[in-house]
Amino acid sequence: MQRKKRNADPDDDLLRVTPNKKAVPEHTHGLSVQDLDNGSSGDDQNAHHESSGTLNEAIPVEIVVSSSDSESDVDTATPILNTRDKETTHSRNRKTDYESSDTSESDSELSVYEYDEDGDEEFDFDPNDTNIQLPPLKEIKVTKKLSSRLRLFLKREGFSKFLEVFLPSSPTSSDVFMLVKLLGYIPPRVSSYASEDQLMSTAIAALRLAINKSNASRSRLENFYKIEHFTNALRNAKKILVLTGAGISTSLGIPDFRSSKGIYNQLQNFGLDDPQDVFSLELFKRDPSIFYSIAYMILPPENSFTPLHGFIKLLQDKGKLLRNYTQNIDNLEGNVGLLPENVIQCHGSFATATCITCRYRVPGETLYPNIRARKIAYCPFCESERKMLIRKYDKYEDEGLGSYSPKFQFLQSFGVMKPDITFFGENLPERYHSTIKNDVKECDLLITIGTSLKVAPVSEIVNKIDPEVPQVLINRDPINHCEFDVEILGYCDQAITYICGKEMDWQINHPDFNKILNSGLELTVIDEQTGRYKVSDEKERAALLPPTQETISKQTI
Repeated sequence: MQRKKRNADPDDDLLRVTPNKKAVPEHTHGLSVQDLDNGSSGDDQNAHHESSGTLNEAIPVEIVVSSSDSESDVDTATPILNTRDKETTHSRNRKTDYESSDTSESDSELSVYEYDEDGDEEFDFDPNDTNIQLPPLKEIKVTKKLSSRLRLFLKREGFSKFLEVFLPSSPTSSDVFMLVKLLGYIPPRVSSYASEDQLMSTAIAALRLAINKSNASRSRLENFYKIEHFTNALRNAKKILVLTGAGISTSLGIPDFRSSKGIYNQLQNFGLDDPQDVFSLELFKRDPSIFYSIAYMILPPENSFTPLHGFIKLLQDKGKLLRNYTQNIDNLEGNVGLLPENVIQCHGSFATATCITCRYRVPGETLYPNIRARKIAYCPFCESERKMLIRKYDKYEDEGLGSYSPKFQFLQSFGVMKPDITFFGENLPERYHSTIKNDVKECDLLITIGTSLKVAPVSEIVNKIDPEVPQVLINRDPINHCEFDVEILGYCDQAITYICGKEMDWQINHPDFNKILNSGLELTVIDEQTGRYKVSDEKERAALLPPTQETISKQTI
């Protein structure tokens, strides 16, 4: 899809933008901005709009808006901000150096806006229309569809035209903060005692970052939004990249991590500052009993897999699977029969375990009895030395030195077997880095399933793939910070059973496939224009209906 370029307009009276030169508007008041960099990443995803200030090399751009009643020229305008946007460099580095990606979307300076799709009718516009009649910003309802269209307009027209259209001629800090929201980000919190200049300074910095992040993100394809577009792509694709998370295993009783019933929510009573600390390598070294007390909750069932795993195996059997990048540690990909070369376990798995001291490795099943009994598993080759160290520690403690000697700092984890899952503080498997660079270039369809995409660098894969490659989401909930062409919401097993069984006549090799297929599956169109659908079964739909007199009577008996 070709991006449209805008010809330079010498009479543009709102902002005149040039590299390393100040630009003077003619009728705006009280706002001065320097270095509003568009965050160009240097790749082919974003068009370069030379006339509107979008620069190939991310050269600092100065935009100065000064008071019209002062007749001051550019050289006397005083900027509020004079800092180069570090997000621009970070975004560019992420595009060129994949292995340096170590932060998640949730760790960035701007949080993703939590859209409320209910309520009043939203403001709508065509991103191809440059003559937009805009209501006051504070009256516009923020929705994901609107944010997507604003970002598309920004990429096509450049930030100069974007600011001209979407900011009033005399913007306040509230207007700038609102524009940050409309792009899909939550502005930073500011003190209630801040002056208007301070508020404007913060607002400008937030808007600059929002523009950079928007330019670095993927935009939806305009001609890929129907279910038939997805099914046709499934039939024709030859190198499908499947990105999976915990949601594809929950039907087996394995909890996910971030939902209301997930692992982290269940760990609130463990006295940890952050429930994620249970997967901290530092904490494991100091006290492995904490991990072993909860590991049974995420232990995979033996010889089991879900219909969704069966779907990935079906792609492999049809010669369509390029790779399955899974964030799961349950190793169910092995149970279903995926070939090792077709699976990247981004966060490791329970398939093997290693002694944290001597690196002795065993099959993961060796630890299962201990994990189920919530007992620490120890390395047989380190046992004698461990007992000796304990005796020394007891002696030192009797002498009042044991608690302070560095040699006993990690005594509790000496000779402990650790499942080969990737803890916080550990690097991702080398195989991930060695395959992802080429896979994002080769794939012709991306399917993201059962994940909230909160943990980098896996969460960034969606923005590394060629923007013309279709992307589909199958998930219980939408993902606000990503732009998928088709979103199929609902339980993963039901959604993929509907697609394969009712839309494609594909049979998934799983004992529950026909049962799910005949459970009254229906596809509901939420918004075809934005490619959003929902799959549900008869039982789920019935639960949403108001109770009848008959059901009330049964409940009271």
